[in-house]
Amino acid sequence: MTEAYTALLESPLHARHIALGAKFAPFGGWQMPIEYAGGGVIREHTATRESVGIFDVSHLGKARLTGSGAAAYVNACLTNDLDRIKPGKAQYTLCCDDATGGVVDDIIAYLHSDDHVFLIPNAANTTRVVELLQAGAPEGITITNEHRDYAVLAIQGPKSAELLTLLGLPVDHEYMSFETATLGGVELTVCRTGYTGEHGYELVVPSADALAVWDALFSTGIEARACGLGARDTLRTEMGYPLHGQDLSLDITPVQARSGWAVGWSKPAFWGRDVLLAEKAAGPRRSLRGLVATDRGIPRAHMTVYRGDEVVGEITSGTFSPTRKAGIALALLDTAAELAEGDTVEVDVRGRRSAMTVTKPPFVSTSVK
Repeated sequence: MTEAYTALLESPLHARHIALGAKFAPFGGWQMPIEYAGGGVIREHTATRESVGIFDVSHLGKARLTGSGAAAYVNACLTNDLDRIKPGKAQYTLCCDDATGGVVDDIIAYLHSDDHVFLIPNAANTTRVVELLQAGAPEGITITNEHRDYAVLAIQGPKSAELLTLLGLPVDHEYMSFETATLGGVELTVCRTGYTGEHGYELVVPSADALAVWDALFSTGIEARACGLGARDTLRTEMGYPLHGQDLSLDITPVQARSGWAVGWSKPAFWGRDVLLAEKAAGPRRSLRGLVATDRGIPRAHMTVYRGDEVVGEITSGTFSPTRKAGIALALLDTAAELAEGDTVEVDVRGRRSAMTVTKPPFVSTSVK
C-alpha cells in the first residue's frame, strides 16, 4: 500500500481484491478496486451486459432510523414521497440543502415500517447526511451511522437471477423491493436494485460475513466476473444515471439535473422545498442533457461545450461507451441556448473540437425492470 492510501478505509473484501490482482484507487475516502487483472473495464462492462458482474460497493454508506414516526420524519426531510411506497419497497430520493436546493446527496431509502427506515447514501456524504438528520430529529427517533457494519455486493446482469437462485436466495420480488434471506447461516437483505441498467440485485451483508458471501457468489458455476468501479461508471453513464459530485452536487439542483421525478412536489415539507418550487416555476438556467460523439472524441468531466463560438455548457460525466463504441456524456447545457434533441454541438477535447449530438439518455437499451 502506498503512503497515499494509508488513511483510506478498506472494504471487508479487501483481501479478495488483492488476490484477484485489483488495481486500486481512492474513492469517497475508501480504497476500492477500479479494475481487475485479466479483465479491464471493457471486459468487466461487457460481462455485466451479457452475463453477470459482481461488484463490491461496500464503500456506500449505511444509516438506520428507528422509533415512532421515523418514516414520517424522513419524509419531511428528503425529497421523494415515502407515502408512495409500502414496507418492503425501496425508493430513490435526495437530501437537499434547505437554503439553496443543491443536492447534499442522493440516497436509496428502504422502508421497513412506519418506525424503521434504512438509508444507503454515498460514501463521502454519509456522515453529513446522518448529522443533518440527527440535528432535527424529534424525541424518540434514533439515527445511527452503520457505515462499517455492513458490506454491499451488487450482482448485476441478465444471469443475476439464475446465479442467486442456485444459492437459494429470493429473486422474484419486484424492482425496487427487498426481502430478508439466509445464505449459509448468514442473514442478509436481497434488494432488487442496482446502478447498471441491467436486471440485478444488491446484497446488504454483515461485514463479518462478507467474505463467505463473496466466495459463495463465485461458486455456482455461472460465468461471473468481479467488476470494479471503472465498469460501474461506464455502465451507469450509458444509462444516464447521475453520480453525486459530478451530475448532482451542492451546485446542481434536482431541477437542473432533471431529477424532478424524485421530488414529491405536493408534499408540505422537505429540505429545499421553497427554493426548488421557485426554480421549477421560473425554469432552470441550465439543464442536464445527453451527448453522443459523432467522431472519435471521448468527452470527460469539465470539458467545455460550444455551439459555434458560443459557450453553451459543460460536461459533468463523460466516457467511452463500450456498448455503443462511441463517446457519450452528460452535460449541463444553458437553457437559453434552446438546444433540442438532434442538434449538433462541439466539445473541446484536449484542444480539438469534437462534434456531438444532443440526445436523451439512456444511451443504450436494457431491461432493468
